[in-house]
Amino acid sequence: MMDRDTRNAVIAAVWIMLLFGIGAFYLPTIMLALGSLSTVLAAAFGIVFVLAFFSVFWLRSRNQRKNQGK
Repeated sequence: MMDRDTRNAVIAAVWIMLLFGIGAFYLPTIMLALGSLSTVLAAAFGIVFVLAFFSVFWLRSRNQRKNQGK
């Protein structure tokens, strides 16, 4: 059986993956719409989206590492 911390980590990962999965599904549509305004804006949006995905897991790992001793 999973302990409470492991279960919470799994639930958080599922939510993060689900939300970013939905975002990735609509990413091409959003980038095409932004690309009609500015290609730089569309590229910047794509870069920010990818960086946000990895940043969420990086921040979560920092938080887990900080709370490890508690």
